[in-house]
Amino acid sequence: MSTYTASVSWHREAEPFIDNKYRRRHTWSFDGGVSVPASSSPHAVPIPYSDPNAVDPEEAFVASLSSCHMLWFLSIAAKRRFCVDSYIDDAVGTMAKNAAGKLAMTHVKLRPRVTFVGDRRPSQAEFETMHHEAHRECFIANSVTTAIECEPVYAA
Repeated sequence: MSTYTASVSWHREAEPFIDNKYRRRHTWSFDGGVSVPASSSPHAVPIPYSDPNAVDPEEAFVASLSSCHMLWFLSIAAKRRFCVDSYIDDAVGTMAKNAAGKLAMTHVKLRPRVTFVGDRRPSQAEFETMHHEAHRECFIANSVTTAIECEPVYAA
């Protein structure tokens, strides 16, 4: 069993707070020393109370799914002796009401574009199989009920 930690910190500035007009910008800090500016999404809380230049939890959720899928895909490709030169995913998450009528991240679409180099390159079927396997192995995908769709772009 492994454990993972994150420190989330927010401090009130000169705002009254109880009028609900306070800034939502805060900081995520991780054990490796990295700190990330975070905020509520401007889609949920209007600017200036949200900071559009910071990462919001919804974006982080989509990035987490995309990153986990990518790391598994790279591992699978390397084990199969395919040399990946680049992997770019412009993932998109959709917020909508779930079956219980609550707002939730109901769908995430991964759209990875993978470039291979060298003499050994996967067929389209092998490429799709590696993506299916990456999805099945992804820890984050296995932890959520969100529908996750992968539309990999195959370029021979």
